[in-house]
Amino acid sequence: METHPRRTVLAAALGAAAAAAAAGTAQAHGGHGDRDERRFVKRRLKAMSLEEKVGQLFTTYAYGQTADTAVAADVASNQAAHGVDNAAELVRTYHLGGIIYFAWSNNVANPDQITALSNGLQDAALDGCGTPLFIATDQEHGLVTRIGPPATQLPGAMALGATHDPEAARAAAVVAGTELRAMGLNQNFAPDADVNVNPANPVIGVRSFGSDGEHVAAFVAAQVEGYQARGDLAATVKHFPGHGDTEDDSHSELPRIDHTYEEWREIDAPPFRAAIESGVDLVMTAHIQFPALDASLRPATLSEEILTGLLRDELGYDGVVITDSLRMEGVRNGYGDDRIPVLALLAGADILLMPEHIDIAYSAVLAAVRGGELSRRRIDESVTRILGLKYRLGLFGDPYADPALVDDVVGVPASLEAAQALSDRTTTLVTNDGTLPVPTDGGSVLVTGWGATTVPRIAAEFTNRGWSPASLVTGAAPTQAQIDAAVAAAAGKGLVVVSTNNTKLNPGQVSLVAALAATGVPVVALGVQNPYDIAYLGDHPNAYLATYSYSLDGLESAVHAILGSVNPAGRLPVDIPTADGTGILFPFGHGLSY
Repeated sequence: METHPRRTVLAAALGAAAAAAAAGTAQAHGGHGDRDERRFVKRRLKAMSLEEKVGQLFTTYAYGQTADTAVAADVASNQAAHGVDNAAELVRTYHLGGIIYFAWSNNVANPDQITALSNGLQDAALDGCGTPLFIATDQEHGLVTRIGPPATQLPGAMALGATHDPEAARAAAVVAGTELRAMGLNQNFAPDADVNVNPANPVIGVRSFGSDGEHVAAFVAAQVEGYQARGDLAATVKHFPGHGDTEDDSHSELPRIDHTYEEWREIDAPPFRAAIESGVDLVMTAHIQFPALDASLRPATLSEEILTGLLRDELGYDGVVITDSLRMEGVRNGYGDDRIPVLALLAGADILLMPEHIDIAYSAVLAAVRGGELSRRRIDESVTRILGLKYRLGLFGDPYADPALVDDVVGVPASLEAAQALSDRTTTLVTNDGTLPVPTDGGSVLVTGWGATTVPRIAAEFTNRGWSPASLVTGAAPTQAQIDAAVAAAAGKGLVVVSTNNTKLNPGQVSLVAALAATGVPVVALGVQNPYDIAYLGDHPNAYLATYSYSLDGLESAVHAILGSVNPAGRLPVDIPTADGTGILFPFGHGLSY
């Protein structure tokens, strides 16, 4: 194995205690650990300045594919966002505890680049305050995927929930976690523990494993255990106390959950309890109002009643609590950027994620400590949890990834085959009048509907199977002219496949399906995100499949099911209500096969 030059420096700096920390990866997650850990953390804490301690409380982003980027666009973006040139300078200036990767911040071009960035950031952290970094991303898979191919693309939460087999979720998490750690990441902001009981939820939806609390709990526990199986990657369940029953998006407003306390215990709490029992390393807060849990209507992120009273005292969680992004309007509405981090710490949070202005937030916490609003003991509590987790992940022993191993781990054929096999188990056949499976090995097909990349992907898969597809993208809100064009294109075809996405808010898609059905050509509809579209399509399509995703593997699985090479085995992980919301059209667990 290649030796990184920083490793010997780190070992010399930390001495025998750091060597012992390398064995910490086998220790239990979610608590304060054993005596060696406590001694190590106590010594580290004593040696840190207040500024270094406060820096450990922050995780944020930086632009660039390298830690010391000199690319003009990245430098300009970093200066505008943080007042520094690059990530390395940001880490050293604020003694950051963590960095988060995004595509929009130009961090995730390919596995080799990601690995080099991770190692460069660890260099910066160790050259600065001497404490290794958390390096995180939101790799939920499905709808929220930050690192694309050649990393293995796996089914998202609701797709996995459709297998009704938690072992499928565990297997996916093992693959995903192993690949993340190979690229130098040690923290994943997944799985989502929200119970999606509201079909109109704009921010969770297919990010949830389903609409039943116990079902979601089983899948969350399995993924926590899968991600943390090797002991070198931390899982994060989100969004406490539960974001599954809202029609508002906390990125742009402050949602309100009107469950009673008893409903919270029955519906929302089970997945978080299961995660805690499985030793989850981090819990992420939600920017939501939950009057039954805190009558003050403070966002949960800023609520002592919720973060301390419920999460720590009632559920017994003693691990790391991280906020959702502090740039989101759900927490900023009504609170200044200098107050939000202080209030979150007072409520019980440990890590402050992505404040709008790092300098304002960092300075505000320092001022609150020096002014007595935040005690030094309170800061030490959070830093103790953070250092303890870094110890247990083995970061004080060796925080680096080995570049020589990346190609042997990330996107290898065995993982890609496993991902496709998992995906083939997720496709759910909701309705079928006998049209499926299509009994031919080739023919003419029109692929149309939603998705500038989705429609061509479906068409390409038909081409791969010997068909002669025509494709026509009609978009989210088809006009009458687009509908007429699709009807004309369907003439003489043996099959029409139409992709839909959110028919409730886009009735033009319903008109499209109805018009295509009126041609007499068999119509198969694919709900390529939330599975609820069928409630608004009536009996127009001859068959309807839920894919829970417009990822390549999910669409490939759907075509396999249409052509009969895969017998659809998925079953709904949610209830599909009637269009008027007065009843259940298709219940949890429903699914057809051949």
